[in-house]
Amino acid sequence: MNDAVPAPTPAPAPRRARVRAPELIGKGGWLNTGGKDLTLADLRGRITILDF
Repeated sequence: MNDAVPAPTPAPAPRRARVRAPELIGKGGWLNTGGKDLTLADLRGRITILDF
C-alpha cells in the first residue's frame, strides 16, 4: 500500500485587470513630429522616449 500524499496542484495565478493608458495630452504639444499630434495607437510597437 502506498501512503504517499499526492503533491497539491498549485492554484492558478489571479487574473489582473487590464488598465488602458490615458492619451498623452499636454499644453506644449509634440516635438519633432512635423506638427502632427500623435495618439497612443500611432506609437504602438515603437520605442518612445517621454520627457516630462
